[in-house]
Amino acid sequence: MINTLNGLAVDRPAVNFYEIGSTKYNPDDPDEFNVHNAPSWRELIELAENRTDIIRLIGQRQPYGQNDIASEFLKIENWQQGRSKFTKKTISISGNKLTELSRRDADTDTVWKLEHFIKTIDDLRAFVEVPIEVFDFEYDCEKLLGCDVELGDRGIAGFDTADPLCFVADLFSMEDFTIFALTEQKLMHRLLSKFASLIYPKVETAVEKCPGRLWRIVGPEYASEPYLPPSLFDEYVVGYDTHIVELIHKTGGFARIHSHGRLKNILPLIVKTGADGLDPIEPPMQGDVELRYVREKYGENLVLFGNLEITDIENLPPSEFEEKVRIALEEGTMGSGRGFVLMPSASPYGRVITENTLENYKTMVLLTENFLV
Repeated sequence: MINTLNGLAVDRPAVNFYEIGSTKYNPDDPDEFNVHNAPSWRELIELAENRTDIIRLIGQRQPYGQNDIASEFLKIENWQQGRSKFTKKTISISGNKLTELSRRDADTDTVWKLEHFIKTIDDLRAFVEVPIEVFDFEYDCEKLLGCDVELGDRGIAGFDTADPLCFVADLFSMEDFTIFALTEQKLMHRLLSKFASLIYPKVETAVEKCPGRLWRIVGPEYASEPYLPPSLFDEYVVGYDTHIVELIHKTGGFARIHSHGRLKNILPLIVKTGADGLDPIEPPMQGDVELRYVREKYGENLVLFGNLEITDIENLPPSEFEEKVRIALEEGTMGSGRGFVLMPSASPYGRVITENTLENYKTMVLLTENFLV
């Protein structure tokens, strides 16, 4: 994987299962909310751990309410109802109460936002005044170093970070976000600057403690088409993420931009940030460019991570999926370029892994192991 990131020669492309391996799943944990303890998950987890190029991603630690300032403004309530867990967060500021409600179900490894903090222009104005310390977090360098020891030569450990736009967009429903992002740009920039003032020094500290790491930067897709025009991608993403990339490069690290969906009109802007990599490069119809196009136009600048759809892994018969893998491997490595990692756009989040799904993951590994570059 390190040779791939550096654009050096490799004997085969890297292959990675994205979330499966980015976190070490525990199939022996009996918690009813651990979908990975279902018997059908075990073989897939072992396949990822033993035969893929693992990238452990260490996320932001201690979000929300972990300090004295936060306790003045934020109240968090947790409860379980049946086989669902709920979390309600209430921010009190200048006489306003802003609430967020989320739900996690036992059979799905994802969190659904049922209610968002910002619903009206008054909520937006109030939120701008919330002290940024309420959202304090840390990058867990000790955990990352522990992953190094545990992984050995099976993979690498890196950081997973939300950018300012990711923090901001998560405060709204998608419908409200697009409207406010288009109509209230000054207020949006105030929010983006607020979160940037939190993120930048945290990144700077982390890269000093753990230099030379791969970072995944999440959030740019919120400003991609069809949600927002490229001009606002330039403002909301390039205007803030470029500094994150510069900080990562400061100690020899690698910055990978994560952006689902349409890419064609924002690819020059992603390169403008100075990023080293891009995922998941979804093919049409989910995206709007073929992997071949991205490799030809931007392969010298970016390590490409992709471009298999999770829906294809779960639904295509193995004979048809095999052809998708062959095309991805050929287009991802064609001509000259910095590097390629065969990777799906996401991972299953349900409790059951079908035989068809497992066979398609095995196909990814087998074809990559036998692919010569």
